[in-house]
Amino acid sequence: MLVTDQMGFQVEIPEQPKRIISLVPSQTELLFDLGLEDRVAGITKFCIHPAEQIKNKPKIGGTKNFNFEEIAALKPDMIIGNKEENYQVGILQLKENYTVWMSDISNLVEATEMIRQIGVITNTFKPAQKIIHQILTGFQDLNYPDKIPAAYFIWREPFMSVGQDTFIHQMLDLSGFANVFADYNRYPEITPEQLQAAQPAVILLSSEPYPFKEKHLPELKNLCPNALIKLVDGEMFSWYGSRLQYAGAYFQELRKAITSAL
Repeated sequence: MLVTDQMGFQVEIPEQPKRIISLVPSQTELLFDLGLEDRVAGITKFCIHPAEQIKNKPKIGGTKNFNFEEIAALKPDMIIGNKEENYQVGILQLKENYTVWMSDISNLVEATEMIRQIGVITNTFKPAQKIIHQILTGFQDLNYPDKIPAAYFIWREPFMSVGQDTFIHQMLDLSGFANVFADYNRYPEITPEQLQAAQPAVILLSSEPYPFKEKHLPELKNLCPNALIKLVDGEMFSWYGSRLQYAGAYFQELRKAITSAL
């Protein structure tokens, strides 16, 4: 089967892929939710869901440093990656020897299209459609015309936020927040002075990739004493696979809690 992946490359997919390697945590979870546990041959060390099922799956390194010997030993007939989360040099090397399908996601539409396409190429179209339906149902009640100015941080030392061309930015918008760093691209480093000048009403500290904890709140409170500072589940904002089934409800509760606290 000849398909075009989300990066625009034509990929010859086996009729029934039986040994799939996933290079992206959120897409790994999707494969399991599609009922493909027995066909997942390898995953990265950062793939943590579903916790019990992934324990015994071979690890092929990280998302940006593949173990090519381990991949060769697993003899995959398809590898699934992502433009942002994986590194170009490694992907190009894999393409020399394997079938590689790539996603490229910056919004909810592209996320559900990724799920649909993986459903097609793995012959799990009906389960994929069910997941998409559950995702869209969860998001349909999110309607917040009054956006709360918010700063979302993914990293510390230096502080790093998110720009307008990221998936997280759209999740912020859909969940009722106006990204105060929307004029930036990708993942900008933000100085204390820039944060103070942005005057966010809310500062959201993500659980990943940097694991913000309660102990980090005073540092931000000192910079922005009038802002509400809250720890949030980074997976809900950045995982674009089947975990999105739970994001809509999470965002509703988050927005409700923050609105009540302001």
